[in-house]
Amino acid sequence: MNLTESIRVALDSISSNLLRSILTTLGIMIGIMAVIAVVAVGQGGQQTIMKEMDKFGSNLFQIMLDWRRDEPPTGNEFTMQDLEIIKTNVPELKYLLPCASSYSQIKKGSQTKTAQILGTEADYARLHPLDITAGRFLTNSDCQSRRRVAVIDEEMAQELFPRDNPLGKRILIGNQSLIICGLVKSDSSPLALGTKYVYIPIRVWLDIYPEGNISYIEGSTRNLEDITLAMQNSIKILEKRHRNEDIYQGVDMEQQIKAVNKVTGVMTLVIGIIAGFSLLVGGIGVMNIMLVSVTERTREIGLRMALGARRRDILLQFLIEAVVLCLLGGIIGMVLGIGCAFLIAALAKWPPLISWTTILLAFAFSATIGIIFGILPANQAANMDPIEALRRD
Repeated sequence: MNLTESIRVALDSISSNLLRSILTTLGIMIGIMAVIAVVAVGQGGQQTIMKEMDKFGSNLFQIMLDWRRDEPPTGNEFTMQDLEIIKTNVPELKYLLPCASSYSQIKKGSQTKTAQILGTEADYARLHPLDITAGRFLTNSDCQSRRRVAVIDEEMAQELFPRDNPLGKRILIGNQSLIICGLVKSDSSPLALGTKYVYIPIRVWLDIYPEGNISYIEGSTRNLEDITLAMQNSIKILEKRHRNEDIYQGVDMEQQIKAVNKVTGVMTLVIGIIAGFSLLVGGIGVMNIMLVSVTERTREIGLRMALGARRRDILLQFLIEAVVLCLLGGIIGMVLGIGCAFLIAALAKWPPLISWTTILLAFAFSATIGIIFGILPANQAANMDPIEALRRD
């Protein structure tokens, strides 16, 4: 029996027990589908996060209090004087600004909305890719004179002022009335998670939240190679001013990108491995059904041997049948996996990254499973005594 004849016999056997064959390949289908979908969505999400982080540039850094310490660094919060001294003594800096944030309610008449209130300075717009759709952003004059102005999210402005131009209108944050001076385009990135933002001068933020403090310091350098030096020198100045060491930690954008890459890569790998276990379960299912098939077709095996089929022909026949079952499951699983990847990515609002390498590996893996789990039943069929096989009912 040649290879073509063995494949034909295997396909005939599969088609004659179609329902059982479908159920047999179900485990392989689910496993391949899960692996491809998880890897595609994971890689697509990782790429999306990298694109969002790249918008900020690589020469951006943040300095914050290290709250992981056994003793909370209370009393060492940042002050506006800290920033002025750092700007004077660190020439590598291009921009340095304070940031303070809190979630709060925005009121306009009887309407109430929740947003993240970010207190900062005019240079914030130079460090972040904000899209001002109307009016203007905060100015240095606004920040220095504690002017009660706010730049609000465009989507929230439409909710608060559905029929009016929001510019020049007033909103209430805490006990302070602020005039809207600009609108910023709503952040549609997957990382925003629907958060709405209101930007106000840092000194106004501190007036609204007298118990609050500057959350972190954000800065950038003129040259990328100076970022580590500028960050370290800024931390040294803070430690000297507050007479305390190891309470401030700095992180630059490159470190954040590496950390995100590592975390998303590990998560994708772990979930992919978990999904891959279903392939193992599917392989065991194939072996189980093939063993049942060998038992059911004992007389057929004996008859083939009596008519001249060699042991290797019987071995090849059942091995090919197992491989074909796994390949069919693999092909259907790949199609379903790509479809699931696009569906999940559409819901998550990021593009799936379909890797042909992953698809080919999954296809090869399904064939390998067919060989591995098909050897035992195929070998059992090939080692049958034709006389004993013909005697069985």
